[in-house]
Amino acid sequence: MKKRIKVVGAIIQNENNEVLCALRSPNMSIPNMWEFPGGKVEEGEELSEAVVREIKEELNCDVECLDVFNDNTHEYDNFIVNLITIKCRIIKGTPISSEHSKLIWLRKDCLESLVWAPADIPAVRQLVNE
Repeated sequence: MKKRIKVVGAIIQNENNEVLCALRSPNMSIPNMWEFPGGKVEEGEELSEAVVREIKEELNCDVECLDVFNDNTHEYDNFIVNLITIKCRIIKGTPISSEHSKLIWLRKDCLESLVWAPADIPAVRQLVNE
């Protein structure tokens, strides 16, 4: 039986309505694909707590959670991921990548030009169509 992983992803928009996109590094699982930054939800942790903690760890900035945006389960070859994306806004700091190869801000209508991790695609499509 495949391992199930619950993950949060932050959909962070700036004042120009651009979305923060993060490129997974070559040494991460699902390498060299784009994703919304975030990570695993720890045992007993609320979704909002997880996304605030993960963004602090990964991007060295503070976010405030606004709304749950998308809840998607995707089966990869070796595991199943339940990705819950949450709209957030930065309340302190500027995103600086500590784990990802690259961070970019992109307009919603350009999001589909990137090669996204499969679990992120439903949230990308929902964003483009909103």
